[in-house]
Amino acid sequence: MPNSELMPIGVFARRCGLTSSALRFYADSGLLPPAEVDPVSGYRYYGADQLERAATLRRLREIAMPLAAAEAVLDAGAEEAARLLDEHVARVVADAAATLREAAAIKSALAGAPGVTIATLKGPVLADAVDQVLTATAHEPGMPVLAGVRVEAGPEAVTLTATDRYRLSVRTLVSARPPERTWAGTVDGDDLRAAASAVRRGALVRVEALPHGIRLAVAGREDRHCRLLSDEFPDHRLMLASLGAVTTRATVAKGPLLRALEEQPGERVALHVADRSVRVHPLDGTHPGTTIPAATTGEALRIGFELTTLHPAVSTAIGPDLMLDLRGPDQPVTIRSADRGDLTTLAMPVASD
Repeated sequence: MPNSELMPIGVFARRCGLTSSALRFYADSGLLPPAEVDPVSGYRYYGADQLERAATLRRLREIAMPLAAAEAVLDAGAEEAARLLDEHVARVVADAAATLREAAAIKSALAGAPGVTIATLKGPVLADAVDQVLTATAHEPGMPVLAGVRVEAGPEAVTLTATDRYRLSVRTLVSARPPERTWAGTVDGDDLRAAASAVRRGALVRVEALPHGIRLAVAGREDRHCRLLSDEFPDHRLMLASLGAVTTRATVAKGPLLRALEEQPGERVALHVADRSVRVHPLDGTHPGTTIPAATTGEALRIGFELTTLHPAVSTAIGPDLMLDLRGPDQPVTIRSADRGDLTTLAMPVASD
């Protein structure tokens, strides 16, 4: 007779959320053997101390974890189990992204429309430009377009634009060859990020417009497809057109400014632009901060930022010297190279108490 404290397989199945057939499968697989099997009837019984393992196994299978990986998680300590889970999720996300890109390529092929070349760009230049503007993207629930990059190809240049509503990053590239036609669309940022690493070593990348995305073609390498996003991209031109007049300008070395930002405690920082200097300090004034020599014009100004907004704008800027155009403590600051104008970033300030 089975132990009275044991549960029949049906009761155990209801308590752990697995079906009886699944429990038999996991028992035969060695993942969850029953505590006792009736030698005459073959009926299986389980103990209450097996419920947690059974429930965890159910949850692992619900996230499509293979049996061998699930067994490794169940038998590992907490830290190792967490690492294995992270690896599984990364694989699932990568596979899903690859599936979406391949589906977009298949849809374009089914449409029967040939790709139209909208730009021909140097591989490392395009990859750097993608990396730079992607710092201004964000994954926001209900607003997938904020994770996209607006690509606009004209007769003279290609412009990449991204915004998360707190930053606006614009990079302009000159095509090596005239495009076949003008084109504009919002491209999935994650697809571009994955493609950038693949095209970085390509001497020239042909950017082709397709019905459901763009194709990045490099001689001797596999083509990379990036999906289009259907939602309307924020009206960044209106934002740029509505900017007020610059009241304060500072030209400062990028390296010292970046180090000063990284050394500040807290999540918010302030820039105090005064005569021939920019002082970087915590927004709450708890630390005197770091003073950096700068060429300044206009009125003195103190302006605050989230570090997560300002730091990427500074770190991705081109060249050793930056120009900061300020319009007041509550207006966006323009950050660009002091001698190159093909990358421009707007950063929104925060209110200062």
